[in-house]
Amino acid sequence: MSEEYLLTKEGYEKLEAEHEDLVANKRREVAEKIKEALSYGDISENAEYDAAKNEQADLEERIHKLEEMLRKAKIIDESEVASDTVSVGKTVKVKNMALKEEATYTIVGSTEADPFEGRISNESAVGRGLIGHKLGQTVEIEVYEGERVKFKILEVK
Repeated sequence: MSEEYLLTKEGYEKLEAEHEDLVANKRREVAEKIKEALSYGDISENAEYDAAKNEQADLEERIHKLEEMLRKAKIIDESEVASDTVSVGKTVKVKNMALKEEATYTIVGSTEADPFEGRISNESAVGRGLIGHKLGQTVEIEVYEGERVKFKILEVK
């Protein structure tokens, strides 16, 4: 079975926009760099040409990856999940019972994860542990090998 990329609607649109920009704009820019580097003459000792060709290879690899992700994307339909149940696409406010600290996370597919922005993957220990639980429940999650933390679900939206 081929890999599936779980995405929110917002995440899918962000990938589409990046793909469109790379194909419509960045490809042209890199082609111009290659054309300019070729005008310098002998390409066997042309550092600008080598750099431009490397940039082109990286660009084409990213475009290919984005196309694959968009093709295999599964957009999360939030209407299919109860409003008080944690799932991909939901934002959940939890309280770490040991530290008595609150945190807010948005559960997203691994493609969209950005822990520094509070967007955690559904494949992470905390994300996986919270999914399927309801508002008001206390969940014990193994966050590190052998270390368990209790989280109380304060809000799901």
